[in-house]
Amino acid sequence: MRVCVVGAGGREHALADCLSRTAEVVCTPGNPGMADVADCTPGPPERVEADLYVIGPEAPLVDGLADRLRAAGHAVLGPGADGARLEGSKAWMKEVLVAAGVPTARHRAFAPGEAAAAAAYLRSLPGPWVVKTDGLAAGKGVLVAADVEEAVADAAAKLRTGGVVVEEGLSGPELSVLALCDGVRAVPLPAARDFKRVGEGDTGPNTGGMGAFSPVAGAGGDVVAEVMERAVLPTLAALREHGVDFRGVLYAGLMLTPDGVRVLEYNVRFGDPEAEVVLPRVEDDLAEWLRAAAEGGLPAEGTPAVGPDACVTVVMASPGYPTAPVTGARITGVERAASLPRVRVYHAGTAAAPDGGLVAAGGRVLAVTGRGPDVASARAAAYAGVDAISFDGAVVRRDIAGAG
Repeated sequence: MRVCVVGAGGREHALADCLSRTAEVVCTPGNPGMADVADCTPGPPERVEADLYVIGPEAPLVDGLADRLRAAGHAVLGPGADGARLEGSKAWMKEVLVAAGVPTARHRAFAPGEAAAAAAYLRSLPGPWVVKTDGLAAGKGVLVAADVEEAVADAAAKLRTGGVVVEEGLSGPELSVLALCDGVRAVPLPAARDFKRVGEGDTGPNTGGMGAFSPVAGAGGDVVAEVMERAVLPTLAALREHGVDFRGVLYAGLMLTPDGVRVLEYNVRFGDPEAEVVLPRVEDDLAEWLRAAAEGGLPAEGTPAVGPDACVTVVMASPGYPTAPVTGARITGVERAASLPRVRVYHAGTAAAPDGGLVAAGGRVLAVTGRGPDVASARAAAYAGVDAISFDGAVVRRDIAGAG
């Protein structure tokens, strides 16, 4: 099978790496780290010949790339623009959750010009307070505030340029469950937990993710089954009622509250950095599972076989990330890190220097993944890889999976 992976980040590198076990992989546009597992081409995807197209980032999904590829007769893992609205509009996502009876936080959506109404609603809620940009924000459009006036100011600022969703803050550990969907059926992949804040101890602004690990203690098969029964499958049914044939990845961002599982949000693609810890644990032929979802043919029973190893990934980001990343730093030590036992280095934002070296070219630069018989061993391997790599001002959290 020839698979085209669309994208250029760490998620796409992990996809290409894992798909290359059983398939021929081409990436568009790809990145410098993918050359050892795939052919990279500038594209566009519509000009790449493949048996299956896997769309990594959310922006091309919202833009309708899956629709265009399907119209040309191709098998595609990724929803059309109608299904991608789940991520493209948090307000619409909440409407779908309510219609499907999926448990979520109390919330209300506001449009530009409604800052006063948003402020009044915020002040009616107990803290903490959550303000979310309605549209795409690359994982950085969420404020969780302990001060209601901070939330009011944030909502007012965001409402100058677009809509927001305001909701009550929930308490409990977070969890990510990624499910392959074929429009009717869905099968879960292993659960993971990511770390969204830039600073250790979960401080500082939200990012696209500073690390992740899988498996997660206390989130075994019973919890995943509850997520499928109470969230993913009802959401698929609600989407069908909207005329949406959702074939792709439904990524449920969850909180395990004292009152049960609550859906914080949905994404419509593999998570990043969750993909870097979930996909390496899949032992089955990943390409065949993705094609089955794309073609509407997931099996009625069973899930992809998962190995016993744990995985931990640690993100190395550019200085100033996420608000104003400074790129261009020279990167050394990647080959040394990749040569360490049970370490894989996924390129998230790198570029080739004229002399053949590497430079930082994005906010998140590398995702260093370690494997081991348990989370502690995988964490040690990941940080050994991180310590082998160097670039000026690298931002690294040292507490990823620390309590795993």
